[in-house]
Amino acid sequence: MVHALWRQFPRINLKLIALEPYLLNAVNLPNQPIHHKISQLLKSGGKFLRPGFFYIYSEFGQEVDPAKIKAGAAAVELLHVATLIHDDVIDESPIRRGIETIHTEYGQKNAIYAGDYLFTCYFTQVLKSTQDPANIKRHVDAMQTILAGELDQMKYNFNQQMTEADYFHEITGKTAELFRLCFQQSALVSQASDEIFKLGGEIGLTIGQAYQILDDILDYSGDPHQTKKPVLEDLKSGVYTLPLIFALQTAQKQLKPLLDKREQLTHEDIAQIQAIVVQSGGLQQAIQSANQLTAKAEKLIAQLPEQRAKRDLQTLTQLLLTRKQ
Repeated sequence: MVHALWRQFPRINLKLIALEPYLLNAVNLPNQPIHHKISQLLKSGGKFLRPGFFYIYSEFGQEVDPAKIKAGAAAVELLHVATLIHDDVIDESPIRRGIETIHTEYGQKNAIYAGDYLFTCYFTQVLKSTQDPANIKRHVDAMQTILAGELDQMKYNFNQQMTEADYFHEITGKTAELFRLCFQQSALVSQASDEIFKLGGEIGLTIGQAYQILDDILDYSGDPHQTKKPVLEDLKSGVYTLPLIFALQTAQKQLKPLLDKREQLTHEDIAQIQAIVVQSGGLQQAIQSANQLTAKAEKLIAQLPEQRAKRDLQTLTQLLLTRKQ
């Protein structure tokens, strides 16, 4: 089922409703248990942000074959879901979108193969959206950047000296690059101008960074029943995000004995870390960073030509970057 936020954008909502069965048909694994888990993941309440942005931004281009636009939108969602499956293995996440993760039910090996299989589905859709070698190479380059970002995350695990710059380097690779790819590919497939292409890259990168920061903020302040994942799940895996990085600057003496426990953190320890991050101002500093990036994204969007797609981007960006779940 397509997320309720798209009801405010009826024409995009209709396209996303049509995209869901298209995505399900794009995945055809003989291994039925894994196929079923991937289908569950595709239908389990993801926001469809990347294909939604793809559809909206394509309206700044020319009239082109709708099948190519649909394939381009499907490609970015399949790439996203493939990285989620691998992410869950790396982070040892038991739950994704309210359902048991593939590696939890069927083991890490099968989850890795499932993510790899979705990469092939992604490239199948890329080839349906474009035959331009330069455009295809942009997909390859983006995928390399995303995977390098995921690998970078591993070197920062349990690193109490991680800096704000380290954090932005990491999230630009693992999250924001896919948003940038989404906007840029939408511009290319719809044959938009070079200016729209360049501006789309900046918009996508900024929205992606702000979105990831807000996601990390919700790890400290969100309701797990709404976010559909355990609060501070990343902390148990040694993934230190912006609220904690800021808190370490002023409350290291309080946090170090707790963080030194690494994988042995108890629920009580995590609750204590959460309280320290809030009390030290780390959470508020991260919120300020997200707000600054939101303002930057809005200024970039303001440079787009006046049309319905621009107004939709403004509304959607504000909705996403001020969300509570």
